[in-house]
Amino acid sequence: MPSRVGPSCARVDLDALAANVATLRLVAGRAQVLTVVKADGYGHGMVQAARAALAGGATWLGVAQLGEALTLRGAGVSAPLLAWLFTPGEDLVGPVRADIDLGVSSLVALGEVAAAARAAGRTARVHLKLDTGLSRNGLPLAQLDEVLRALGPLQAEGAVALVGAFSHLACADQPGHASIAAQHREFAAALAAIEPVAPALEVRHLANSAATLTAPQTHYDLVRVGIAAYGISPAPALGRPEDLGLTPVMTLTARLASVKDVPAGTGVSYGHTYITPAPTRLGLVPLGYGDGIPRAASGIGPVAVGGRRHHIVGRVCMDQVVIDLGPQSRAAPGDEVVVFGPPAAGGPSVQDWAECVGTIGYEIVTRMGARVPREYVGVGGQA
Repeated sequence: MPSRVGPSCARVDLDALAANVATLRLVAGRAQVLTVVKADGYGHGMVQAARAALAGGATWLGVAQLGEALTLRGAGVSAPLLAWLFTPGEDLVGPVRADIDLGVSSLVALGEVAAAARAAGRTARVHLKLDTGLSRNGLPLAQLDEVLRALGPLQAEGAVALVGAFSHLACADQPGHASIAAQHREFAAALAAIEPVAPALEVRHLANSAATLTAPQTHYDLVRVGIAAYGISPAPALGRPEDLGLTPVMTLTARLASVKDVPAGTGVSYGHTYITPAPTRLGLVPLGYGDGIPRAASGIGPVAVGGRRHHIVGRVCMDQVVIDLGPQSRAAPGDEVVVFGPPAAGGPSVQDWAECVGTIGYEIVTRMGARVPREYVGVGGQA
């Protein structure tokens, strides 16, 4: 058995990520592809994911927070980069100097970006983030005229350049939902209002992963693909990843720490919520909620050992879970446990886990903790 550091491993296939981006680029048609690498690349590793995405044909990268963007620049990633979520008073001088495009969602934010640009001695590139119906981050359209009036002098001064406008769909994961068309109409109207102030925007963008796959009318100049780049379906209604031509990028495995044969009536884990109904063999898997396994998976979380499916019995603990291997099992300490991965891994999928615990695939991968080492395979490319 090869040596390894730690009892678990998240194997990240960068070639699969690059191939997924290439597939999505074909779907996007004439639109450019921005790959979202926020939240540490959805748990896969932000810098590695960024380089793989660029190798697959992405021309932009996107993150939520300024610190994420600065980390990418510090790692030598020089591709066009957009960050869209910051709070009043954050230091914007560094991001402006680092050529990071900034999403602006309010008049206050616009003023702070302009002040940072003056301090940096360069023009800040901004994208107006418009709230077309999600009621989350974004400029209310009732305030658009006020912001556009402020933009004129700032652009003339050279403090700010309006290079983009974007919004985010609320129900793109439900193809045909009435809100998609409604938000598209609001976005189109906002773009018409922006045109006199910025007649030649570099990029207009509305589509997320789900809309990239199902709503070509929303593609505009750029699509923002996040979860689909990592080989996870953005919505069960769209099918499994393989139905969309995508390959899951992460495979989470561990090794059995121990096995023990127990009689019928044996209580398992905290609270004895599981009592063995017959003599059986139990296996201890060294992963728990401290590593990102949802506690809601207690008694139901699926795994595979030796190509056979099993599930967690008893409660998920901070560092470990127990599985019932069955009385005929020949499993031994050190045997591999597949928690999730692509079909070729022979175990459950991320979507299986999401459906099991009543969440979405996004949460399953992004919650993987730092204690689980990432093992990168594939070229991935350089940025």
